This record gives sequence, structure tokens and C-alpha cells, in this order.
Amino acid sequence: MEIKIGIVNTAREVSIDAQDSAESIERQLRDSLSKPDAVLTLTDAKGRKVLVPARGIAYLDMGQPHSRQVGFGAA
Repeated sequence: MEIKIGIVNTAREVSIDAQDSAESIERQLRDSLSKPDAVLTLTDAKGRKVLVPARGIAYLDMGQPHSRQVGFGAA
């Protein structure tokens, strides 16, 4: 699932391809935002960790879960 994190006072967003479920990511975000000096920690598909201070998060955009395409579709 593609996750886009908007950072306060930054023009660009952080984008990662997360393996966790939307519910798990939302729970981690809520826990991070409830603590004053917490850090949101997410792991991408390649095992790299992304750490974002919770006080700097402007928004978090969760895309659709990856769906595996089968065959050759014609549009």
C-alpha cells in the first residue's frame, strides 16, 4: 500500500510502499499523535524504516492496497 506523509512546513511529501495493513498504520499513527514527543515508524516493502516525528506530521494519505493483476487486460 502506498503511504504519503505530509510534513509541516515542507513542500514535498514522504512516500513509501508499506506492507502493513491500513488498520495497523492507522493505529500506529493514532498512538504516535497521542504522545507529545513520539515518532511514527513505518517499514517499507524493502525493509527500510522511515521515522517521522509525530509533531511534524501534517497528514497521512493511505492509498489502495496492492492488488495483483493477472493476465493481459485490454483497456
